Amino acid sequence: MNILIYICYMAKVRFILKEPSSKSETLIYLLYNYQYKRFKYSTGEKINPKFWNINNQRVKESKNFPEYPEFNTRLDTLENGINNSFRRLLNNGIQPNNDLLKKELEFELDNRVLKQRKKSLFEFITEFIEESKNRKQPSTITVYNTTIKHLKNYAEKGNKSIDFSNINLAFYSNFTKYLSQDLEMSTNTIGKYIKTIKTFLNEATERGLNANLEFRKSKFKTISEETDTVYLSINELKIIEEKSLSFNPSLEKVRDLFLLGCYTGLRFSDFTQIKQENIIESKSIIQIRTQKTKEKVSIPIHSIVKRILIKYDHAIPKAFTNQIMNKYLKDIVELCEIDTPTELTTTKSGKTIKTTVPKYKLITTHTARRSFATNCYLANIPSISIMKITGHKTEKSFLKYIKVTQEENADKLLNHPFFN
Repeated sequence: MNILIYICYMAKVRFILKEPSSKSETLIYLLYNYQYKRFKYSTGEKINPKFWNINNQRVKESKNFPEYPEFNTRLDTLENGINNSFRRLLNNGIQPNNDLLKKELEFELDNRVLKQRKKSLFEFITEFIEESKNRKQPSTITVYNTTIKHLKNYAEKGNKSIDFSNINLAFYSNFTKYLSQDLEMSTNTIGKYIKTIKTFLNEATERGLNANLEFRKSKFKTISEETDTVYLSINELKIIEEKSLSFNPSLEKVRDLFLLGCYTGLRFSDFTQIKQENIIESKSIIQIRTQKTKEKVSIPIHSIVKRILIKYDHAIPKAFTNQIMNKYLKDIVELCEIDTPTELTTTKSGKTIKTTVPKYKLITTHTARRSFATNCYLANIPSISIMKITGHKTEKSFLKYIKVTQEENADKLLNHPFFN
């Protein structure tokens, strides 16, 4: 067999789905294995996995997907295109690599096909948000929508055209300046929108819609500053637990749900959804798959959690919305006279602003989770054990999350054998 024919024969094309278990449309990738290398190319085509034949690597012949012949023809065009590109490079005496293959493939493909797949930045973001509604939290979708709104307003105000090609360091500088000075946003809010833009661009790059990688430069960074968040100590939680709220059943229910969060470390979306099947009494643990990360966590049942479960006959009362819960929590903690003056520092429009507020004004449902992590740490529970519950991946991120003062850290160290 001719060596060139043999090399071409050994090269292999495959089509795979980005998310084969997805319940909605997912991207199709072309994989080309050649000379012990692998070339991955986004086809720009999307399909619901239920219509995909994994063995044939083509769309199933289905009356529920009548456009399958044209769809499969486009995949055939891509397969022929990559084979022709590889063969042409070899015939010209050029050693193939991924960059060369990509250029040759796009040269090989008909311009009409390429134009069909080309989308503007705003078109892509709009489609991506719609796709994400099935697999992202509503709060994430809200951030996505707000980000595109700010991008469009920025473009309109400055009479600028924004597309993939001009998302560069100049855009980064001008856009962050717009958010900071014109909209007077804090550093962390600006960082949130930059992070979201990078999410959009990473996804578009993976789909082959964006070739501009300026957004991956170190200066195109997600800015942030440490937030002045608080936690509730064990003593403060005891005051809240023992406060009589029988005069207002709504406040009492909110207090009990909040304490569940403080002694399980679960997020609001999880501690308000504990059901009978999550409680394994034989092992005295709560086992639940978290909504945000989809990971299963096992949490020892604290005595206070046990009392609350018994109080409600293991049927957790239905929670109010997060916003209403936060309002009631502030009222509860104020009634408990937990009002230590607390200084807040934020950066807006490039200026550092300091304010002092009573502690109860800073309490939210998320304070429960932070209180759990901090109190466990101060009780000398190993960080790795706490992280198994909170889901932090690194000790560095965990230690940034908890709120331990220098004095509290010194008190904790006093009990260490080194200081005895």
